[in-house]
Amino acid sequence: MSEEIKNQEVTEAATQDELDSFVSLKKGDTVKGTIVKLEDNQAYVSIGYKYDGVIPVRELSSLQVDNIGDAVQVGQEVECKVVSIDDEKERLVLSKRAIDSENAWEQLEKHFESGEVFEVTVSDVVKGGVVADVGVRGFIPASMVERHFVEDFSDYKGRTLRVKVKELDREANKVILSQKDVLEAEFEANKQKVIAELKEGQEIEGTVQRLTQFGAFVDVGGVDGLVHVSEIAWNHVDKPADVLSEGDKVNVKVLKVDPEKGKISLSIKAAQPGPWETASTQFNTGDIVSGVVKRLVQFGAFVEIAPGVEGLVHISQISHKHIGTPNEVLKEGQEVQVKILELSTAEQRASLSIKETEEAPAPAARAEKSKNAPREEIDNPNVSLSNQGLSITLGERFGDKLSKFK
Repeated sequence: MSEEIKNQEVTEAATQDELDSFVSLKKGDTVKGTIVKLEDNQAYVSIGYKYDGVIPVRELSSLQVDNIGDAVQVGQEVECKVVSIDDEKERLVLSKRAIDSENAWEQLEKHFESGEVFEVTVSDVVKGGVVADVGVRGFIPASMVERHFVEDFSDYKGRTLRVKVKELDREANKVILSQKDVLEAEFEANKQKVIAELKEGQEIEGTVQRLTQFGAFVDVGGVDGLVHVSEIAWNHVDKPADVLSEGDKVNVKVLKVDPEKGKISLSIKAAQPGPWETASTQFNTGDIVSGVVKRLVQFGAFVEIAPGVEGLVHISQISHKHIGTPNEVLKEGQEVQVKILELSTAEQRASLSIKETEEAPAPAARAEKSKNAPREEIDNPNVSLSNQGLSITLGERFGDKLSKFK
């Protein structure tokens, strides 16, 4: 047999094999191929058939595709389902979306049953949340994206999120994902770890996270502890926002840890030197300083001479003139000058005086009578300022009555 005849027989055999494979290709079949060309609204796929198949843009993904190059690239291996075949027009329509969807549901069901965490990429931001392509359309509601409130998700497109399957309904083609559940679980695990390591009396650095009317929440290692408004500073604080801002770095002392309730009580002021600790170097007996009247009581006034350092001005030390109550000359909030009479930092006590900062008023002048001034005559026959005159007058007036007692 000539070489030419042999080649012809081989070619005919190969052609017959190809024809057999062409005949076996039918609607619904799953095929694998390679992307060979991209157009605006479709991608061409070589699957070894006598002509290339096409994937319309709507069959590329379960999500809307604006740019076909974002969904597939030339040279990429893809698995597709045959949608239709028209050999006369040499039209073979394929769907990548159909295969992706079938595979996705199987995988999603496994994730849902196991509670497994997996990564997704945000493909779009929509009203009420964000969308991810998980072979099907996966929706992450706004409330399930983060542990905290997010007002604007415009910069989330393209981000990678770690999620769990929250809800699954294949018949309704519904997939709800949640990253918040993942973050909450991690937060709780870390919280228990941090709480177990915290010790009462320990001093650590934290970051102010939130401010409320009653205090400040401070992050200490990924867990928030509460600094009550009374524990913010040694001096009185009306509102935490008056002295703190979110993001501030602060040193805090651990006051109490409650593992069961997951609560941590902290103090900023306890991590700082107390006001009385520094008062001994700041003040000396005899100093005259400015202060503010904080409280008025029946027996005096309490005056603050430094944040957290109050002393008593006894009522006798308020004014040079006699006063019945401190309210007669003082009012709360009034700034006054005081002299430090006594200071005991150990007992946290100070005796103060207001009147000793003021000059005492001069005594009232008394008129002196002249030694040579003539004696005033009293025109009364029954009264005499002289002993003699007094005795005569009394004798004359009562003599007859006194004689009865002799």
